[in-house]
Parts: sequence; structure tokens; C-alpha cells
Amino acid sequence: MKPSQLILPIIVISQFCCTSLWFAGNSVINDLIFNFNLKADALGHLTSAVQFGFIIGTLIFAILTIADRFSPSKVFLISAVLGALFNLGVIYPANNLTSLLILRFFTGFFLAGIYPVGMKIAADYYQKRLGKSLGFLVGALVIGTAFPHVLNQMTDTFSWKYVILATSSLALLGGLLMVFLVPDGPYRKPSQKTDLSIFLGVFKNREFRSVSFGYFGHMWELYAFWTFVPIMLKKYSTEHDLVQFNIPLLSFIIIGIGGFACILSGYIAQTKGTKKTAFVALLLSCFCCLISPLFFSSNFENLFIAFLIFWGMVVIADSPLLSTLVAQNAAPQIKGTALTIVNCIGFSITIISIQLITRLLQLTDSNSIYTILAIGPIFGLIMLRKKNTLKL
Repeated sequence: MKPSQLILPIIVISQFCCTSLWFAGNSVINDLIFNFNLKADALGHLTSAVQFGFIIGTLIFAILTIADRFSPSKVFLISAVLGALFNLGVIYPANNLTSLLILRFFTGFFLAGIYPVGMKIAADYYQKRLGKSLGFLVGALVIGTAFPHVLNQMTDTFSWKYVILATSSLALLGGLLMVFLVPDGPYRKPSQKTDLSIFLGVFKNREFRSVSFGYFGHMWELYAFWTFVPIMLKKYSTEHDLVQFNIPLLSFIIIGIGGFACILSGYIAQTKGTKKTAFVALLLSCFCCLISPLFFSSNFENLFIAFLIFWGMVVIADSPLLSTLVAQNAAPQIKGTALTIVNCIGFSITIISIQLITRLLQLTDSNSIYTILAIGPIFGLIMLRKKNTLKL
């Protein structure tokens, strides 16, 4: 294998290692609730803290055009080290809800130097096959996000703190791999100065604006679904007395399967087209939102699990394709900043949907609440249907 052929696998492995920080707190939420006397709704708040940190981080990274002005591999390493340290702070025995929210906020803040910067690094190496490359990269994000759930399986034998230690160690490893093995890419065009007008000016491009809005609709659904997968499983088992789910393992499978869907969608897009493939995936995830109440009422637990697995695939399959379109419709010298801006706004939207579902769970036990997630895909589909606005 030539050195150039090693670049994508290394980026993918680094992304997987570092994004395991994202749901590290979610995977041990029951232990956090027990050890730090938190309320039952802490899951939504801690998840939103990570999202909010990511939003502020991407906002600052975008305004200062950090990913375009400095070596992205070095930015990736520094972000990985600091994110790992704040993640590690969760095991401090004197924590309370406030300190945990702060720690998760800063973990999310430094994820802003990992996820979009990882995509920027891939875009600096690949142009013609960017969709397939980002398919692998987003797939690594998905599996990295799901990985803490399977680590949680070990807490029957080991302390929950080992999940936190493991995810921080992985993040450090990922950062080191990136900085030592992935030099600046051949298509990188560094920006020479900070340009505060970029943040708003990038949306003057009609093609960029249209696909970005499609991405925003996708984000309304994605992280809310991921956050509440364990809650869905618990709710179903509560309503069906004979059902006993291994919730951590199933959560890992349902979320993690999306990683393979990202890779598959990247290959499909090479023959069917990026826009068309993204549109079909978003349409299928929209249907899943709308018909979800039917599966909660089903007495066939395997059918319910199969439905969630399918939903876990289609909910993320469009993500690398939409990111590809964003990158392709941004000027080369601001590609990293453009990706960061879109991530910033997209993750802002996730807080609204997560908090909305959290509030609805407090008000009602209806299984119809997840149909609200269809709002985002419907909006995204409308934007993607606009003619003559996207590069295929």
C-alpha cells in the first residue's frame, strides 16, 4: 500500500478515536445520576451541553478561520488533547450537575476542532471521490459516537470511570496519529488572514445555501434520535412486560450501524448521484419518524429492533453526502471555514430538537412524540427539491 493510500484509513481511525468523546457521558448516564444525585432529565441537559459547546467552538473556529489559517492536523491534535482532558474531568468525585455541564460543554467545544476539521483534512486530499471519502469519515464519527455504549457493557465488571478513561485515551491516540501521519493535503489552500465577513458572506452562494439548509433539516432529527435511542428501548420494554433488552448493546448496534450506512451511501452516490442518494435517505428517515408510533405498539420485539436499526441507518446515510455538497459549493480557500459554519448552525438546531423532546417526555408518555422529528427532514427535502441549485 502506497503512503498516499494510508491517509484515508488514518483519518478515519483518528476520527473514530476522537469522536468517542461525544457520547461518553450519555453511555454512563445512569452511573452519573446515581453518583452525583442528578435528576432523571439529566441526559437531555448533558447532551445539550456538549452540543452547545460544539456550537460555540465552531462559531469561534469559523469567525477566526482557524481551520484555513493553521495546519489542520495540528489544530486536530490540540483539540483532541484538550477535549480528552475535559472529558476526564467527569470522574472527579466532587462533581455536581453544574460542573458536569461545564465539563461536557468544553468537551463539545474542542470537538469543533475534530469533526469539521477532520472533514476539512479529507477534502484537502480528495476531490473527485470526496463523497466516498466523507462516507468513511462520517461512518467513523457514527461508530465513535456509539462506541461508549458498548464500553458501558464492561461496567458490570469494571467501574464506569473506565469508560471515561478509555474514551479520553482514544482521543489522545487519535490526535497523535493525525499530527504525525497526516501532513497538509495537496489541495489545501491556506487563508492568510481572518475575514469576519466569511461567516455571513458564504450564504450568498445560492448552491451553498440550498444544500446547507438541507443539512440543517437532517440535523434536526439526527442527534435527537441518537440521544433518545436508549429511552425508546427502555420505554418499549416497560410497556411490554416480558421484554428484557440489553440497552447498552442495542444502543451501540442501532447507532453504530449508521457508520456502515454512510460508507454504503458513499458508494451508491458514485453511480446514482450525490444529491439523489441524499434525498432518498432523508425521505426514508422522514417516514421512520412518522410511522414510529406503530412500532412502539407492536408486540413483536424483533420487529421493533429491526425498525430502529433501519432508522439508525437512514438517519445518518445522507450526512456525508450533504457535507460533500457543502464542500463542493464552497470556495477552496474557505472550505474548512464553510464546513465549520454549517456544522455550527446544524448543531444549534440539534439543541432545540433535543430539548423539545426532553420537555415532551416530561409532559406526556405518548409514543407519538418522535413524529415531531419529521419536521426537519420535510424542510430538508423541500430545499433539496429546488431545481438548478445544486452541483451533483
